[in-house]
Amino acid sequence: MRLDSGRLKKRADELGVTPDQLADAVAATGRTESDALKAAKNWLAGRDHPRCRRADVERMAEVLGVGPKDIASFTSEIRHHRGSSRKARLVTDLIRGKDSDDAQNLLQFSTKRAATNVRKALMAALTEAEESGADTTRCVVTEARVDEGPHIKRFRPKDRGRAHAILKRTSHITVSVQERG
Repeated sequence: MRLDSGRLKKRADELGVTPDQLADAVAATGRTESDALKAAKNWLAGRDHPRCRRADVERMAEVLGVGPKDIASFTSEIRHHRGSSRKARLVTDLIRGKDSDDAQNLLQFSTKRAATNVRKALMAALTEAEESGADTTRCVVTEARVDEGPHIKRFRPKDRGRAHAILKRTSHITVSVQERG
């Protein structure tokens, strides 16, 4: 679960909730009052430092009178996918901005190898959304991204005692969903 600072700021402005009120709620999760105030101001400004925890999101949602699903996005990451990031991006480009049901169907019938891991990430994000009370039929894929991972280095013997390097590429797949507002 990641805090969506734009939605948080919008809700706080609508209800007239100050950063001090949010800080009081966050302080109940174990942060000191000064750290909680700094954190609340950073989150309202769009900075994710310190990292917002699940308990922080739930407390702030209580103060705003909404559910955690209204101020957060639900993210899942598959790390070290055995495939190049360039090939996996072809799959994530298919589902970005689509409804969760459409994205699942596209991934289920895709012939690309990366589609299985992208689908796993999507299903994990949807499960996290469902646990927080979001309606999964109204969820939309807001972020689908592939980053490069480490290379696995292998060598192939060649003529006259030489060796040529083979780089087996890996990638990190990130999928986020939000309930349509």
